Amino acid sequence: MQKTIFVLGAGSGCGNRVAEKFGKNGFRVILMARGAERLDAYRKEFQEKGIEVHTRVADAADRPRITRVFDELKAEFGVPDVLFYNVGVTRPDAELEVKDADLLVERFQVDVAGAYHAIQQVLGAEFSAKRGAILVTGGGLALYPMDDYLPLSIDKAALRALCIALHNKLKEENVYVGVLTVTGVIAPGEKCDPELLAEDFWKMYAERGACETVR
Repeated sequence: MQKTIFVLGAGSGCGNRVAEKFGKNGFRVILMARGAERLDAYRKEFQEKGIEVHTRVADAADRPRITRVFDELKAEFGVPDVLFYNVGVTRPDAELEVKDADLLVERFQVDVAGAYHAIQQVLGAEFSAKRGAILVTGGGLALYPMDDYLPLSIDKAALRALCIALHNKLKEENVYVGVLTVTGVIAPGEKCDPELLAEDFWKMYAERGACETVR
């Protein structure tokens, strides 16, 4: 039976390269992002590469919408074998117009609560029976926080803690949780080249070893 990966946070960088890596290894790919126009372009790109792909408009901050989309996808394709959460607001604080606690709450809803909510949508007996995997894009700011990226530093630390805690709990249910802590700029030719990140995520999925990989 064909395996399926749900990608929440599709994009031209890490998100799509990880999706493509799984697609080339026989996975059906479901891409989710906020922009319908971008998703249309991504769908064509994957189809040209011979990868089965489907798209849905979804915003990680809109939890009711995520619930509906995941329910629709599970009804059509079944519970996925892999959930890949690749969402994060990365604007530097200098560009922000509002700097108060409300901003921290708003960002947390996307960066951390959104991940937890998405994970809850796939967990269950069927996901465990498939030896499901949850893969998350983390960030070096979890290890080396910066004042210029304060909300993101806080959120990446919380996201890392979430993954480690869930890894230890869910491995008893045959579910693997892994976070790739990305410590550099995601760009071709750099140490965090999207192609290298895709290889890291595939290795994490295949080996199901330690929770965290740091690049």
